[in-house]
Amino acid sequence: MITRKYPLEKVRNIGIMAHIDAGKTTITERILYYTGKIHRMGEVHEGAATMDWMEEEKARGITITSAATTCFWKSHRINIIDTPGHVDFTMEVERSLRILDGAIAVFCAVGGVEPQSETVWRQAERYKIPCLGFVNKMDRVGADFWATVSEMRKKLGANPLPLQMPLGKEDGFQGVIDLVESKSIFWKEEDLGVTLLEKEIPSSSREEAALNRKNLIEAVAEFDEHLLEDYLEERPLSTERIKKAIRRATLQASIVPVLCGAALKNMGVQLLLNAVVDYFPAPLDIPPVSGTDPSSGEEITRPADDKEPFSALAFKIVSDPFVGKLTYFRVYSGALKVGSYTYNSSQDKRERLGRILEMHANKREDRTEFYTGDIVAAVGLKKVSTGDTLCEEKYPLVLESMLFPIPVMSVAIEPKTKAEQERLDLSLRKIAEEDPTFKISQNRETGQTIISGMGELHLEVLVHRLLKEFKVGANVGKPEVAYKEAITRKVKSEGKYIRQSGGRGQHGHVLLEIEPAERGSGFEFANRIVGGRVPREYIPAVKEGVREALETGALAGYPVVDVKVTLYDGSFHEVDSSDLAFKIAGSLALKNGIQKAHPVLLEPIMDLEVVTPEEYMGEVIGDLNSRRGKILSTDLRGSSWIIKSTVPLGETFGYTTGLRSLTQGRATHALQFSAYEKVPGNILEKVVKHY
Repeated sequence: MITRKYPLEKVRNIGIMAHIDAGKTTITERILYYTGKIHRMGEVHEGAATMDWMEEEKARGITITSAATTCFWKSHRINIIDTPGHVDFTMEVERSLRILDGAIAVFCAVGGVEPQSETVWRQAERYKIPCLGFVNKMDRVGADFWATVSEMRKKLGANPLPLQMPLGKEDGFQGVIDLVESKSIFWKEEDLGVTLLEKEIPSSSREEAALNRKNLIEAVAEFDEHLLEDYLEERPLSTERIKKAIRRATLQASIVPVLCGAALKNMGVQLLLNAVVDYFPAPLDIPPVSGTDPSSGEEITRPADDKEPFSALAFKIVSDPFVGKLTYFRVYSGALKVGSYTYNSSQDKRERLGRILEMHANKREDRTEFYTGDIVAAVGLKKVSTGDTLCEEKYPLVLESMLFPIPVMSVAIEPKTKAEQERLDLSLRKIAEEDPTFKISQNRETGQTIISGMGELHLEVLVHRLLKEFKVGANVGKPEVAYKEAITRKVKSEGKYIRQSGGRGQHGHVLLEIEPAERGSGFEFANRIVGGRVPREYIPAVKEGVREALETGALAGYPVVDVKVTLYDGSFHEVDSSDLAFKIAGSLALKNGIQKAHPVLLEPIMDLEVVTPEEYMGEVIGDLNSRRGKILSTDLRGSSWIIKSTVPLGETFGYTTGLRSLTQGRATHALQFSAYEKVPGNILEKVVKHY
């Protein structure tokens, strides 16, 4: 019998997400300090933050990989994942949000809702995660709490509800007014903000505070009939009842509670922790996790309960230099002891949970058992990949996996000596296992190894890890655009592979219908064979042959995407037919068809947002036009102009350096993938010629 050490209703699984430099890691550092997890706060700018433990993170002052930790506040267990803010590492946010129950969205009080803020917000919306907003850096020049709240409403389509209002701003930021409890709160500088000082609301702010409290109560009263009745009858409202109504509305994702502070100055973080405990869901508050029965395909639900059969989702793989392969997973139901066996229903494999760790960034603590709602890491699971389901073999189910964006940039890499080839291959495989957006392929013409990722920074960091962490001597080429090919018309195509020799021959014959599919849909294969014209056992081989042939397009050898292929006819030989013959026939039919289907070349288009002082507007826009950019909008925020545009990825190489020299280092930019679009004729000629 496994007994919990803490009740499930007192567990919170949360993430911290934001645009780069909004202060996520600084907030996490304060949370760990105030909850007693660490005894000295490390700063990001000094390369000393606990959660930024990788050498690359310390050197660059950014979060690259999501880090997990656990802390305790007001007798609640809080599992936290600090996620990256840079768009190149958006996959880390995606897989973290998939297994979390709530997310703190951090906004810079100066920058407001920035491009990556929107991206992570949409990811949270996709997984229907309740969110809480924290407007950070209220002490900075240009800070504006109410403008940020307004941007949340306009840009994110959210329903922000301020639970606090700032007392002063910029240099004059002193504390906050708690609108729920009608009091002002300050922090003692001498003890790094550990002591909170509660006072009456200053007379100069009472009128504004009363109005904002009225708006708050009116907004949450919609979710509590009795509260609404008491409010209309002007009966006194207890803090407890207001908090319950806020919690109910937050769990329904109908409102987004908003708080504010200045994490670097140690202001506002304890109140944020209180809000996590008061308003975020426990695993019991979210709907039971649902999956499918691997044999029947029927839907199965599992309530969050230790007595239910065990089910968990593996969301992250890490190669640890000390303990080997670490598999992070979130437990949705059941409880197990170390030494138990688990079943990987995604890959039909059984493995033993020999060692389980509770992680604190890169430090670890052994666990002897684990329960529903836990986020832990297993050592040495050999056959588990990101997105796999772990469960009991007697009660199998497959949980919904994760979708990851496709890489848009590539570089060629080769070992400095032949002796290092094996080490390079092994290291690349380890990184690919950790990072689903990192792909390895072979250039069939040159034999070179090609690695692909989400952008210049992503590839730069991965290459740096190869050289420093894995100690591989390698030469790296210049970044190249990961073009794709697509077709524009529907065709029918035949593929025959018939060979006769003295003994047994080969006979594979298929007829395919090849047509363009919706952009972004990938590859779809349909079987329309009737009357056994192609026996059922050979159809997977045809599909495999088609899939392999799609790796090399007819125009410039790039992968062909967004295609629907239907197998509608063919023939076979009772003796000579084989899987190999039908695989080759499928491949030949696809290659013949692609040639006739009017192929086009596609290039990745990026959303680019530039924030620049007005005096450089002309130069920035002129530069964007020269890079085939399309200006979508220009807006004024404070004294800076925000230029939104789309630019082909191939034109953005070296943009950071170019923008710095154009604006004397005063402009900033954010770049993220938008879509694939057809390449213009002059660019197509260059690419095909190069091929």
